[in-house]
Amino acid sequence: MASKRVGFGVVGLGNISTSHALAIRKLKGARLHSCFSSSQEKADAFAEKYGARPHTDWNAFLADPGLDVVTLCTPSGAHLDLALSAAKAGKHLVIEKPLEVTTQRCKRIIHVCRRHNVKLVTVYPNRFKDVYIVMKKAIDEGRLGVTVNGSAYMKWFRSQDYYDSGAWRGTWDLDGGGCLMNQGIHSVDLLLWLMGDVVEVMAYANCPSRKRIEVETHLVATLKYKNGALGTFEVSTECYPGNPKGLEICGTQGSMTSLVDELLRWDFVKPLRSDRTIRERYFAKDEKNESASNPLDINVDGHRRQFQELVDVLKGKKSKLTCDGSEGMRSVQLVESIYQSVSTGKPVSLRGVAQVVT
Repeated sequence: MASKRVGFGVVGLGNISTSHALAIRKLKGARLHSCFSSSQEKADAFAEKYGARPHTDWNAFLADPGLDVVTLCTPSGAHLDLALSAAKAGKHLVIEKPLEVTTQRCKRIIHVCRRHNVKLVTVYPNRFKDVYIVMKKAIDEGRLGVTVNGSAYMKWFRSQDYYDSGAWRGTWDLDGGGCLMNQGIHSVDLLLWLMGDVVEVMAYANCPSRKRIEVETHLVATLKYKNGALGTFEVSTECYPGNPKGLEICGTQGSMTSLVDELLRWDFVKPLRSDRTIRERYFAKDEKNESASNPLDINVDGHRRQFQELVDVLKGKKSKLTCDGSEGMRSVQLVESIYQSVSTGKPVSLRGVAQVVT
């Protein structure tokens, strides 16, 4: 695959498929080859708009020799069967978050991909955004001293029309949960990536006003990390008009705060010459509110970088994926434990849980 262009095929042509298509079209050494939908109308419209080959026959889609990578944009609870058949057909997989709606379903996908020697990517584009990369580097270099707190909040807004727009929205089977699993899992992944494993959670959740859904629209959790730090996590889709997401990491020798994908705080006991450049480059210059009110308001650069990493791995230019299936499963495990705490009204321990599949 070193010389050929990697062919991507998009499956599930709802909202997030647009981000995938736009990101794929910006890749080096790859192309948007095809798309699949059970609706001929949707397949044709997507194909015409983005220059792809339309399919409504799943087996024919997978049999296409120009298809190398399948990106799944279907409802979360529909990932498993599609992923298994694509992996068995020898196609590499890019799966939009969450990997699946339960840990056991995630494990099945990971196992089959390994058995058939195909790459598996879980889409968490925040890991590829500059602000979080510099935060991760500061933590890894020990600049915060003893890390004492890792917290995040995502107080967004989704209308009743949003939940009514698809029968799968707000269901346990296909959405896997509410604001935590669907929207908040991005911040859950960031906290795990930056702070490390969580060993205990306590959480509360409710649905103040939305109708005809099974799941929560507001949740608050406290987190106890393996490294001894504590934190809180707040997520909602009922905070009008939708507020910018934030993340804060604090230690005995420094603190870092982000708002959306820019910095608000970057302070350390031992400053470095590079800190001035970081402040100039990444500090918030204007008010941004990406995705807080509009689920279609997405900057696709994180997707592009993550997809490019896969292309580079397939071409032998890079050896390892940043967020493979095992990494993708960690956030689902934590979300399941948070929901268990909500259900029982008690703290839930994650000690002894294998947070990475080996």
